[in-house]
Amino acid sequence: MAKVNFTHALKRFHPDLEPFSVSCGNVKELIDILENRHPGLKNYIVDEQGRLRKHVNIFIQQDLIKDRIHLQDRINADDEIYIMQALSGG
Repeated sequence: MAKVNFTHALKRFHPDLEPFSVSCGNVKELIDILENRHPGLKNYIVDEQGRLRKHVNIFIQQDLIKDRIHLQDRINADDEIYIMQALSGG
């Protein structure tokens, strides 16, 4: 099963986020699973059209996903996934 990791920035909004293992075929499926586990988290990750938000990056292994619109990047059972939300401010 793939392992999903989160940055602390996302934990501000969902304090119960912890790394977990998941079986899914692509990034879109992963986001749907995340929404079931943590209602409302999807809104921080994707916009109203289901596209990855500009301030969010998802890495599979060490590679940034390529499909930010349809989220069809493949996830394999031995992958490590990192979901990161950029911080901004002065």
